Amino acid sequence: MKFSLTTNIKTLFFAATICTQLGCSSSNDAVDPVLPPVDPPVAVTNDIESWLTKSDQSVLLQKQTEILGFGTTSNTYPNIEVSDSQKYQTIDGFGYTLTGGSADMINQLTAAKKTALLQELFGSGENAIGVSYLRISIGASDLHASTFTYDDLATGETDLDLAKFSLAKDKNGVISLLKEILAINPKIPILATPWTAPLWMKDKDSFIGGKLKPQYYDVYAKYFVKYIQAMKAEGITIDAVTPQNEPLHDGNNPSMYMAAADQTEFIKTNLGPALKAAGLSTKIIAYDHNCDNPNYPKEVLANAGAFPFVDGSAFHLYSGNISALSDVYNAYPTKNVYFTEQFTASTGDFGGDLKWHLKNVIIGSMRNYSKNALEWNVANNASFEPHTQGGCTTCKGAITITSADNFQRNVAYYIIAHASKFVPMGSIRISSNISGNLQNVAFITPTGSKVLIVENDGSDTQYFNIKYNNKWAAVSLGGGSVATYTWK
Repeated sequence: MKFSLTTNIKTLFFAATICTQLGCSSSNDAVDPVLPPVDPPVAVTNDIESWLTKSDQSVLLQKQTEILGFGTTSNTYPNIEVSDSQKYQTIDGFGYTLTGGSADMINQLTAAKKTALLQELFGSGENAIGVSYLRISIGASDLHASTFTYDDLATGETDLDLAKFSLAKDKNGVISLLKEILAINPKIPILATPWTAPLWMKDKDSFIGGKLKPQYYDVYAKYFVKYIQAMKAEGITIDAVTPQNEPLHDGNNPSMYMAAADQTEFIKTNLGPALKAAGLSTKIIAYDHNCDNPNYPKEVLANAGAFPFVDGSAFHLYSGNISALSDVYNAYPTKNVYFTEQFTASTGDFGGDLKWHLKNVIIGSMRNYSKNALEWNVANNASFEPHTQGGCTTCKGAITITSADNFQRNVAYYIIAHASKFVPMGSIRISSNISGNLQNVAFITPTGSKVLIVENDGSDTQYFNIKYNNKWAAVSLGGGSVATYTWK
C-alpha cells in the first residue's frame, strides 16, 4: 500500500533530514520538527511492520501503525545493520516449562476459556503468540502440588525391573494437557528432565538432595527409556532429555546432586547406550544449570566416551553470564547449546524484568548460539501456587489463573511472545550489530521474512536506523521498551 506524505504530515522517517536542516546538535533534539514544503508529495512504501511493549505496560505487544519505509535519505542516526549473508544457529523454538502446577491451573478453567488460552499460547493465528518449545519434568518438579517419581516404593524396597513404573500421577495433568497442546501444534519439541531419581535409587531416603547410587546407574537409564516409550504410547514424543535439573543445587524439593564426573559416567556407560539399544533418537543434553560453571558441560564433552551421545549443553542464568554459552560452544562447536529456564519473581517489576530478560534470556542467549530460549512455568494462581513444600514460593507464571473463567498475562508472556510470535522453528539467526543501548538480535524465517528484536536498555528514547541491503528506515524506541520488527 502506498501513502503520500504532504506538508502537514510529520513522520519519524524524515526526522534526521529535518534535524540536519535545522542544525540540531544531536539526534535527541529532533523532536516534532516543522517540515518544510514537499513538492511533489513523496510516496513511501510501508515496508516494516512492528510490535511494541513499553516498560510502563501502557502498550503490550501492540502492532504499530506508523509508516516505516526503507530508503536512502541520509541522517546521522546510529545503524542496526541486518545482514543475511552471515548465518548462525537454527532455532528450535521459544517457550516455557509446563509444570504440573501449570497443568493443574489451566485444567481448572472452563472448557471455553481453556480452549481460548491454549489457542492463544500455542496457535498460529493473528491473536496467538506461537509458543514453539516446551520443557516438562520427569516426575514432579518443585512446581507440582506434591513430590513423586514414576516408581515410588516403600522404604527398603527396590524395583530393578521397573515393574511398578507408572505415569499415573501425571496422566490427568501434564499428559492430558500436552495432548491438547499437540492437537494445536503437533511439531512442538518437548524437553524432559528429572528433578530427582526414585528415592530407592539414591543414597538418601529423601526427595531433597542425595546422589544416585552407582549400582543403580543402569536401572536409572532404563527408567529414562521406559519413560520415553510410555510417553510415546500416549502420543507424546520426547525430543530431548537432560540427566538432571540443576545438578549442583541439592536444596530444592525435589532435587538430586550429580557431579560432572558422575553425569559423564552415567551418559557414557548407561544412558547413551540404553537409548541407542532401544532404538530411540531422543537427544541427551548435558548440565541444565547456571552459567557460572561452564566447566561442568565442558568436562562432560571432554570425555571421549560420553561425547558421541551428547547433543549439547543446557543453561540457566540465576548466576553467571550469558556469554558462558559461547564459551562452551566455541570449545565444542559441533555441539549445540540451549537456554532452558529463567523465572520472573512475584517481587519483580514489570519494566525491570522486561528489560533484563529480553537482554539476557532472548537476545543474549540467541547471540550466544542457543537454539531455544525458555522462561520458567507457564501458569499458576494468584498466590503463586501450587508448589511443593520447600519449592519456589515466588515464581510467577507467564499466566495467572484468577478464576475458572479468567486469566491475566504477566511479563514472562510478553518476554517470550516478542520472539515466539515472529520467529518460528527452523528460523536462522543472522548478523546484526549492537549499537549503544540498543540490544538486538535478527533472524530469517523459513519463508524468508526478516525479524529484528530490539530492547532499549537505556532510559531515554533512542532514534536509529534499521539498515538492510544498503537501504534504511529511521525508527525510535522508548527507554526500557521492546519492539519486534519484521519485513520481507
